[in-house]
Parts: sequence; structure tokens; C-alpha cells
Amino acid sequence: MSAQASPRSQSSSRSQTTLLSIGQVLARLTPEFPDLAPSKLRFLEDQGLVAPSRTPSGYRKFSAADVERVRYVLTLQRDHYLPLKVILGHLEQVDAGEVLPFTAGNVVSDGPSILRVDRRLARRELESSTGASRTLVQEAIAASLVPAAEPYDEQAVRVVRALVELQRFGIEPRHLRGMRASADREASLIESAVRPVLGRRGEGKPKAAEAARDIAGQIASIREVLGRDAIERITR
Repeated sequence: MSAQASPRSQSSSRSQTTLLSIGQVLARLTPEFPDLAPSKLRFLEDQGLVAPSRTPSGYRKFSAADVERVRYVLTLQRDHYLPLKVILGHLEQVDAGEVLPFTAGNVVSDGPSILRVDRRLARRELESSTGASRTLVQEAIAASLVPAAEPYDEQAVRVVRALVELQRFGIEPRHLRGMRASADREASLIESAVRPVLGRRGEGKPKAAEAARDIAGQIASIREVLGRDAIERITR
């Protein structure tokens, strides 16, 4: 009679059936992240953000937790424009139990499982969820602060909510029209800076994307400092 497998070996056997190849991970995540590619997954591993197991022949295998971790990282990149080094530091704190996973925007957490909930709103839903009037949303569209086409995502919700608050101080969307032009100029500057990296083979695209986010973060830091200086001058 053969010996029965131990609970650990049974658990290991069951977990092996849930491990996914890179191709299977892409099949799960590319509907949410169309630009995801094998090179991006390898880059995330190289940066220490995910640690898939390896088969004896060296193939990467991702658990369900690995997939959710990748989804969480990609969501923070896409929806919150966080550089990978910032996300890595945050994940290290989460793993150590020092902080909770982000719950802002599209990222929510329930215990060890990190899930994402998409918000795709029609114009009327955007208005009702933010307390904005139809006129305010129309003016925001005219000022190129939110897109004209439905559906609207979490970023549009954040912008419109901010506009509702600014309206209390007499600041209207038309007063912020120059912000889109400024953002476009910054985007052109960033694109020029990362273009040499984009031309490289292999890891060029994910490295360029990470460099772009890093540059955007540094520009945002400068903008924040300048804004604080302006406020201090006003309130002296």
C-alpha cells in the first residue's frame, strides 16, 4: 500500500494546478491593461515588485496572489501615476504590516486579496456622483479638463469633484483652461526625454514608461513647491 500524501504535499499539489504561465497571466490582465507584455512582467520582477516561482527548467509560474499583486502595481501606475520605486516602497511597508494597501481611486483591498473596481460612468452618473451641475460638466469639457466622450473614469470623477469645490471660491473651469496646455507641454517634454530609451530592444518600453512616470513625479514635486511658495506670499 502506498503511503498517503501529507497535508503539505496535498496542498502543494493543489497549488501547482493554480500556477499560471506568463501567457496565462497576460490573458487575464490584458483586457484591463492592453499595453501589458512579457517584457513588462519580467521588468516588474527585475525591480522586485513581484516574485513568481520558477520551474526546474526556469519558466516563471505565477500564483493567484502574484497576479493580484501585478494588477495592484499596474493600477497604481495607471490611475495614480506612481513611479515603481514609490510603489515598491509602499509594498514593502504593506508586506511588513506597517501600512494598509491604498484604498483611493480604483484600488480597494479586502485582507490579503487586492482587487480593482472599475468606475465607468455616463454623463448623468458623473454629475450625480460628484454633485456637479450639468453646466459645470459642460464647462469642464469645453476647458479640456475632462473628455467629452462617455464613459467617464475615476480620474474624471476626481477632476469634477475638485471643480465643484473650486466653484465655491468663484473659480470656474474656464479659469483653468491653461492647465491642459501646460499638461500637454509637460507630456511633450517627457516624451522627448524618454525617446532614446524607447528605441532600445527588449526592456525599452517598460523602462521608458517608468522613466516617464519618474520625470512626471519630479515635475509634480517642483509644481507643488512653487504652489506653496505662491500661497505663502499671498498669506504673509
